[in-house]
Amino acid sequence: MLDLRFVRENIELITEKMKERGEAFDPMELLDWEGKRKRLLQRLEALRAERNRASEQVAALKREGKSPTEEIARMKEVSDRIKELEERGHECVEKLQQMLLQIPNLPHPSVPPGRGGEENQEIRRWGTPPSFSFDPKPHWEIGDALDVIDLGRATKIAGTRFPLLKGHGALLERALINFMLDLHTKEHGYTEVFPPLMANRASMMGTGQLPRFEADLFRTREEDLFLIPTAEVPVTNIHREEILDGRRLPLKYAAYTPCFRREAGSYGKDTRGLIRQHQFNKVELVKLTRAEDSYEELEKLVLDAERVLQRLKIPYRVVVLCVGDLGFAAAKTYDIEVWLPSQQTYREISSCTNFEDFQARRASIRYRPDGKGKLEYVHTLNGSGLAVGRTLVAILENFQQKDGSVVMPEALRAYMGGLERIGAP
Repeated sequence: MLDLRFVRENIELITEKMKERGEAFDPMELLDWEGKRKRLLQRLEALRAERNRASEQVAALKREGKSPTEEIARMKEVSDRIKELEERGHECVEKLQQMLLQIPNLPHPSVPPGRGGEENQEIRRWGTPPSFSFDPKPHWEIGDALDVIDLGRATKIAGTRFPLLKGHGALLERALINFMLDLHTKEHGYTEVFPPLMANRASMMGTGQLPRFEADLFRTREEDLFLIPTAEVPVTNIHREEILDGRRLPLKYAAYTPCFRREAGSYGKDTRGLIRQHQFNKVELVKLTRAEDSYEELEKLVLDAERVLQRLKIPYRVVVLCVGDLGFAAAKTYDIEVWLPSQQTYREISSCTNFEDFQARRASIRYRPDGKGKLEYVHTLNGSGLAVGRTLVAILENFQQKDGSVVMPEALRAYMGGLERIGAP
């Protein structure tokens, strides 16, 4: 959430940045409500002063042995007007709060211009896409032939866009989760957490999923809890409404969780297979940093996620998102895109984002830079390290063999009981 004072003092800048994002932003409505709030506050201050004078007059009349009835009546009338204006003031504050919650974050100056994904800029590539002496198959055909993916029975159980992994497919999913967590905790210095898989409204509000994206979320009816769309939500909210010691920053967390998202509409090839699911597993990396360190920490976060693919020897590229492709809460985002032979293109497997203080303002996460002194908002960052199902897809497609088998990356074999290849049953 942007600071109201900052918005008020930078209307032209924010209007221009929202235009670059492709967002409609009418500053006049916000300024009108802010003007109402200020006028109400001025009237309240005048009435409170009048009530104080009336109270003093009542006390003086009582000391003089005179009847204060008329002053008491006047004081009650003023108090009633104060109560009415306070309620109207609360309504103004609530309206302003709701309007601020709908304004996206401002892009960092280093974010390239552009209207959509086709204008994202490639930063680097790693690895060489494999060449095959045969036509490479898509992962759902490979998984069906090896009897490790069963989307038909998953649909029978829960409907479309849900996975069912079997045998070595389930083992590969579990091996990837353990491999990623071990890498990030033992080599990259993250603390592993396993958070709740449901979050309340305050938590969803804190990271920016609410109020704007409620339709994309799965919600329980009686308890009004939301199935988490990513571990970013519960892990960032570990420190909601807390004051941290700046000397302990950055805090670095790694969390494996299932994730749940409504995926409506048609996405071409993504309507088949495991690329876009209502339920999927992910290892998430979350950082809480000092303001001045956050962009250095973002670069490190991207490298931490990249190392997963480097260890697995899967080719990928890194792109920086243009302004028009940024997420609602993002100030800057890098996407890591993995090579998929069946599509002959790179597809996203991780988004690594610096939100600056946008989430921290919503969640009230602050710190004292030297353990004391003036409070500042932390900067929050997160990134997939990685999306597990998409990593499984990349392994099936990049390591498929002519005989239909799939060779396992060496880095995973210890996590799979020494299994070197998945062959036909």
